[in-house]
Amino acid sequence: MWQAEAVVDLAAIRANVALLRKRTSAEVMAVVKADGYGHGAVPSARAALAGGATWLGVRSLPEALELRAAGVTAPVLAWLLPPGTPLPEGVAADVDLSVSSVAQVTELAEAARRAGKVARAHLKIDTGLHRNGATLDVWPKLVEAAAKAQAEGVLEIVAVWSHLACADVLGDPSIDRQLDVFLEASAIAERLGVTPRLRHLANSAATLTRPDTHFDLVRPGVAVYGLSPIEGQDFGLRPAMTVRAPVALVKRVPAGEGVSYGHTYVTPRETTLCLIPIGYADGVPRHASSSGPVWVNGKRFEIAGRVCMDQFVVDCDDAVVAAGDEAVLFGPGDRGEPTADDWAAVVGTINYEIVTRFGRSGVPRRYRG
Repeated sequence: MWQAEAVVDLAAIRANVALLRKRTSAEVMAVVKADGYGHGAVPSARAALAGGATWLGVRSLPEALELRAAGVTAPVLAWLLPPGTPLPEGVAADVDLSVSSVAQVTELAEAARRAGKVARAHLKIDTGLHRNGATLDVWPKLVEAAAKAQAEGVLEIVAVWSHLACADVLGDPSIDRQLDVFLEASAIAERLGVTPRLRHLANSAATLTRPDTHFDLVRPGVAVYGLSPIEGQDFGLRPAMTVRAPVALVKRVPAGEGVSYGHTYVTPRETTLCLIPIGYADGVPRHASSSGPVWVNGKRFEIAGRVCMDQFVVDCDDAVVAAGDEAVLFGPGDRGEPTADDWAAVVGTINYEIVTRFGRSGVPRRYRG
């Protein structure tokens, strides 16, 4: 019998990036962090580059080095660099690195000296998200420190950048406020003699809805994988991931029988129960107990009872089902199967989390397209 799997359509990733590329005059950085949002970082990166992306974005240096080890030579930006990160390895591998403080500039400059190579830095301004980045009051000191390292010949200031907090909420006033701070920070850098080649601010939502935030480079993430960053709008994107599993066992049980741990579901009538061999260790949210939609043999049903570590049960009523039949948790929706958005709505989360759960889980990935 075949096993549970996540099928990733690389043609969909290529097409999504091509669509995004047509919506902007800026370069496109495809974000492949978190193992390509669960889709596989290296295959997703190659598909995105084939679709027209010219940059890749990751959260950490190990993620960037994974791409380099796989032979990916495109520019890569890594932006979460806690103290102790082996920055000389990143510099040696031509990884662009984000800095948010004078201390990080100092650390990166020393890494460049040790690597014997010029470090490529993206200076991050905190425009209002208040995660990473330098606040506007310390921004001039960061720029001056970076400019000094650049004059020394150990660092190249490639970009000024930031990240939006509420771009997925159309018309949110914070978007304009952050844009104003970004423009002010860019002007301060210019007054201090720093005019980098790139400015970048736009995430998936802003790439699709706010061309005034595009500047020189946009950084779509979830949209690369065909998922909309804005609820209720698909923008012509195609979801790339389908998660499916075989029906492992079918049995008839009478009315009034408890199902799965805790007997939180009781059969309302004599019915057919189907066992699906995939669970929360594989990425299925336990919060989907007694609610997660599953498509079996062309019909939608719901999970009956609790999601277990490696399996769950579906009440298929009187449908004709046999062991080995296909059960689809989510996919693009072409056949009427649930989508990642459907699962997100049931669980009370976002589509990002649903697909990312399957990255490096116990479910093997299979690629097509």
